[in-house]
Amino acid sequence: MSLRSLPSGYKIALWVVVLVAIDQIVKMLIHFNFEVGERMQVFSWFNLCYIENNGFAFGMQLGGGEEGVDWGKIVLSLFRLVMIGGLIYGIRYLLRKGAEVPKGVIVGAVLILAGAIGNMVDSMFYGLLLDTQDGGFLMGKVVDMIHLPLFRWENCPSWLDFLVGGDGYFFGAVFNVADAYISVAVVYLLIFQYKFFK
Repeated sequence: MSLRSLPSGYKIALWVVVLVAIDQIVKMLIHFNFEVGERMQVFSWFNLCYIENNGFAFGMQLGGGEEGVDWGKIVLSLFRLVMIGGLIYGIRYLLRKGAEVPKGVIVGAVLILAGAIGNMVDSMFYGLLLDTQDGGFLMGKVVDMIHLPLFRWENCPSWLDFLVGGDGYFFGAVFNVADAYISVAVVYLLIFQYKFFK
């Protein structure tokens, strides 16, 4: 049986596995070759910076809990699981609709699904497996490594703080490959596939 003859659902599952594997390989390469907090400048606009993020996209997080129980982390993990289930259901629904669904919509949904699964793997298992973490099941921290200090923004309005890191660079957040999948997919869907969502 060739790859072309596989049903669409199997092809999508294969793509998700490949994308999640790429995300996890990059995270493990960073974990085993960098110290937490270590930074390496690759280009003036691209740094590798190993951080362990307790929250979700770009370092945002929900509040912690009392007595060592991080309820924000538990809520975030449950949200991710619900989102992953919803995405799988949505992709299956779109596949059943057939030719009336643009392939770009499916591609965007697959990228978002792969990103959500990639970060969920971190949350589920890194607290058990990584020597730098000891959070337990569902308490793992997400490994982030990509920093794009595009330009310095002096006197940034406080309501745009989420775009500017502590060092004043526009898009100063440190993120990972899974976050990039989700961000690229959302921007792509909003710009190129908005007609479908009407």
